[in-house]
Amino acid sequence: MSESNEPGVRPAEVPIEDFFSKMLESIGRITDDQIADILSHSHKTVSTAESVTGGLLAARLTSISGSSNYFIGGIISYHNRIKVAELMIPGSVIAKEGAVSGAVAVGMAEGIRKRFRTDIGLATTGSAGPFPLPPAPVGLVYVAIATDKGSEFKELRLQGTRAEIRDKTVQSALGLLWLTLGGE
Repeated sequence: MSESNEPGVRPAEVPIEDFFSKMLESIGRITDDQIADILSHSHKTVSTAESVTGGLLAARLTSISGSSNYFIGGIISYHNRIKVAELMIPGSVIAKEGAVSGAVAVGMAEGIRKRFRTDIGLATTGSAGPFPLPPAPVGLVYVAIATDKGSEFKELRLQGTRAEIRDKTVQSALGLLWLTLGGE
């Protein structure tokens, strides 16, 4: 997993094996309603910055009636120009690390949190295929979260069709949100 030298930026503390085992255990058990319930009861607001998922994460977060109480908005930053202009990621970071990187995912999460003034910023970036996004191979994705306690990311190597990789990325981002909010 890539690590950033930026202060306050770290890979998610949940070991990747634990993250996936918790996610596998939660499939069919954790629903969008439960995430909505945790967000509502915690009185936390969330915003999203999406690249690889193209709005699918925001769609899941807003699929529940009353989501306007916690979901503020999002930006689909498919092009690097939007990552720089709208999410305030330095172009030098994208040039050095690549658009598909932990540093850019964290920058997206922090940028959207700051821009939309939310408690939580959630971001996705990656390569869903069918062709690789050099140097990132198909299936390499990053999900990141930013809160007042700092920022963290997960590097995932997913398999499947383009649609399956995008769906798994959304599920992983929601899982990271769920774990951050104290879901078990």
